[in-house]
Amino acid sequence: MFNIKNYSRDNIKNDILSGMVVAVALVPEAIAFSFIVGINPIVGLYTAFLLGLVTSLIGGKPGMISGATGAVAVVLVGLAVESADILQKQGLSGDELATGVLHYIFLSAIMAGIIQISFGLLKLGKFIRLVPLPAIYGFVNGLAIVIAMAQLKFFDSHDKVIYIIVAVTMAIMYYLPRYTKAVPAALVAIVALTIIVYTGSIDTLLIGDLANLGEFKGQLPSFAIPDTLFSWQAMKVTLPFAVIVALVGLIESLLTLTVLDEMSGQRGSGNRECIAQGTGNVVCGFFGAMPGCAMIGQSIINFSSGGLGRLSSFTASVGLMVLVASLTDLLEIIPVGVLVGIMFMVSIGTFEWSSFGHLKKMPKSDAFVMLVVTIVTIFFDLAIAVIIGVIISALVFAWKHARIYARERIESNGTKIYELDGPLFFASVQSFMDVFDMENDPQNIVIDFKNARVMDSSGVEAIDKLTQKYEKSGRKLKLRHLSNDCKAVLKQAKAYVTYEEDDPEYKVARDY
Repeated sequence: MFNIKNYSRDNIKNDILSGMVVAVALVPEAIAFSFIVGINPIVGLYTAFLLGLVTSLIGGKPGMISGATGAVAVVLVGLAVESADILQKQGLSGDELATGVLHYIFLSAIMAGIIQISFGLLKLGKFIRLVPLPAIYGFVNGLAIVIAMAQLKFFDSHDKVIYIIVAVTMAIMYYLPRYTKAVPAALVAIVALTIIVYTGSIDTLLIGDLANLGEFKGQLPSFAIPDTLFSWQAMKVTLPFAVIVALVGLIESLLTLTVLDEMSGQRGSGNRECIAQGTGNVVCGFFGAMPGCAMIGQSIINFSSGGLGRLSSFTASVGLMVLVASLTDLLEIIPVGVLVGIMFMVSIGTFEWSSFGHLKKMPKSDAFVMLVVTIVTIFFDLAIAVIIGVIISALVFAWKHARIYARERIESNGTKIYELDGPLFFASVQSFMDVFDMENDPQNIVIDFKNARVMDSSGVEAIDKLTQKYEKSGRKLKLRHLSNDCKAVLKQAKAYVTYEEDDPEYKVARDY
């Protein structure tokens, strides 16, 4: 929540001004994502207000912006199509059909929100640390390209003025901060170019051309329970989509948090963000809005405009609702070219240009992960891209470490010592079994795990099988330097384990 004592006058000014910029930038995005799903644009605008408001108050990163996003909208398209098919078979059509589809979407927001809250309460937000740096580079670069590509649809061959407006906006945002940072450059561009276009009666694409916002003037979201909330059939249809929405939303939100952590140098709370996103989506479901998540583009606009505190994201969400509810006439005359120019600059700022330098130095496997994540983010979905990146990185790691080595020596009493080196886990089990020369081994054998580490239950099972084989061959086997945790899991090997004072204390990952 807000801590007024920690706010200086500069914090308040910068947060309010940057929040105003973001409020305007949220409008075309919310409208566009509503159109993707095929629903009334007011639904997306309500999402930007409600989800943004909740996360601004209790989110894990002050100043991070949340609302309707393309990643979530793409998932909802499938739900809209499937629910419409079901409702049409029930004889619904027209406005009744559209309302019925909305209730499925509202239900998905509630269910996805509950899942996300559960992730936060179980403290699973920390698993974002498993995303390797090359995957984050790929995510950021792919998203920067997606942000830029998303603006191309606004260019019309008949509207030459939009090119000039975009160029002037980018110039203002590039040069103005060199002279003064008293006012966000994006806000200066919006105000100045809107005045010029309006007073000069210049013919170009305006926000009002994208949607008739005047019909929503004076409307505020109101509480209502979706009709589908108590329908078992609707819940079965919605659950798979809700799970994907929850996961996509968390991945995008936590990666956005990670990116902003690097930019600000201050660490946010992943688990708190999970709870905030979930709470916001539940609120959206009960107040007539679609689910959403963190928006990296708007978050970077906010950050680069000086919005570092919760007041900035609070101002953005409330400012958006004020614009929609009472100042639609003013909002509709803003040139779309200004917002496109702002988003192009966001795209340039988002792209991790230093990754080109890292590309030459990093291992080929890491470079491959970065390129794959970038490409999949552009052409498919960022959540899928990140998951693929994590899987590839995990497989590469497993492959690199899928070998365990042994040094052999014979003691004066004829005992053969196998000194193991390396991790023993599912991928290295075969190389572990291949180390031993059972046919030629003497009567007494010692396996020393001092420089090895048993990582999982597969490793324990391998030790168990090995001890059984040596037992059947009539040889005496001893195991040294195993952790107590590993000894407790072993079955057949218990009689052979030696208990030494310097046994390691590591824990074995295993299924219960």
